[in-house]
Amino acid sequence: MATQQIETVTSAADRAKVALAIGVLVAGVVGFYWLADQPTVIRVASVLVGFIAGAGIALTSGPGQRFFAFARDSWAETRRVVWPSRKETTQMTLVVFAFVVIMAIFLWLVDQGLNWFLYDLLLGWK
Repeated sequence: MATQQIETVTSAADRAKVALAIGVLVAGVVGFYWLADQPTVIRVASVLVGFIAGAGIALTSGPGQRFFAFARDSWAETRRVVWPSRKETTQMTLVVFAFVVIMAIFLWLVDQGLNWFLYDLLLGWK
């Protein structure tokens, strides 16, 4: 069976763009703490601006474009998933709870049985 090698080539400019995007994102977070005496709206805005600007810069790089394409495909895949109905979810939750209760009782009985066997019968402790 032949295997196919996929080679990802990134240029120095792409690496610089990704580094700049990360730097802008970090600057937005640092701005949140640096503006501690400002209203919360301004502090949150600095994070949002850093995130949006970082995403915009990353989108211009090859790795960023591949990441956003992957994210878009992943989002489209989640729309194709057949999610269980409310009734199915409730039924399965009740089955899981019943199983947990049954297993808890079983393990308690085994523990009590071993306790009785070891301490009462075998060792004679009471």
